[in-house]
Amino acid sequence: MQEYDEVVLRCFLENQGQLFPEPVAETLEEAEAFLEEVMAIVVNSPKEVWEYFDEQGVDIEGADEDEILSADEIFDLKDGRYLIVEG
Repeated sequence: MQEYDEVVLRCFLENQGQLFPEPVAETLEEAEAFLEEVMAIVVNSPKEVWEYFDEQGVDIEGADEDEILSADEIFDLKDGRYLIVEG
């Protein structure tokens, strides 16, 4: 089971509007419960984001790293890690 630290939870709370039209969480606890429910993952590099999409069968042919990292499902944690939330 994925563990979500405070950096992950705060980033999701502050930026959830990039993926959802209405807030899905208002507290750190709600954010954690939501991320667990949708099985969001944290990866440690842009390369791992790429590998995740590839493993999921997402068509990333011809996409560059900036396009992948700017997808609505990708939250930049600003510490080298990325949160991937499947809406």
